Amino acid sequence: MSTKLPAIPAGTWTIDPTHTEVGFVARHLMVTKVRGSFAGVEGTVTVPEDVRAATVDVTVQMATVDTRNADRDTHLKSPDFFDVEAFPTMTFVATGFDGEELTGDLTIKGVTHPVTFEVEFNGVQSDPWGNTKAGFEAKADIKRADWGLTWNAAIEGGGVLVSDKIKIVLDVQLAKAS
Repeated sequence: MSTKLPAIPAGTWTIDPTHTEVGFVARHLMVTKVRGSFAGVEGTVTVPEDVRAATVDVTVQMATVDTRNADRDTHLKSPDFFDVEAFPTMTFVATGFDGEELTGDLTIKGVTHPVTFEVEFNGVQSDPWGNTKAGFEAKADIKRADWGLTWNAAIEGGGVLVSDKIKIVLDVQLAKAS
């Protein structure tokens, strides 16, 4: 069975941060999910005629983390987790794309590991002002300990306060620059 390639026009595309969400989901107390996102995202996608050779370069400002809880956000920014003073950004640089999976190097806290995202292409549209936009959704599971994000606390009933498995969830709108 062959992979259907996204029908995205060749050119340079930039991430539209006002219509993009870089989110994550973690288990809390092993019984509920905590969701968060980063508002500070920028990046470029360069699409040649063969979309499988596309390049993707994304930077996320870690200080923009938002879990809808100021105390938790402050803790996430601390050296226990992201250490945003020493490591202000998270980056992703693609190394391969087959139309359904985007593989690349994810760097958090100065540590880089390969990650593969399952990608769903949502199409291309022109907005009312004549700008060409494209939309994607993507998701991947990572183990935060792989990036040195190991802070945790044992809980009385067994288990830990924060799961090691983190789901990264992306909803991306690209704007065609050229």
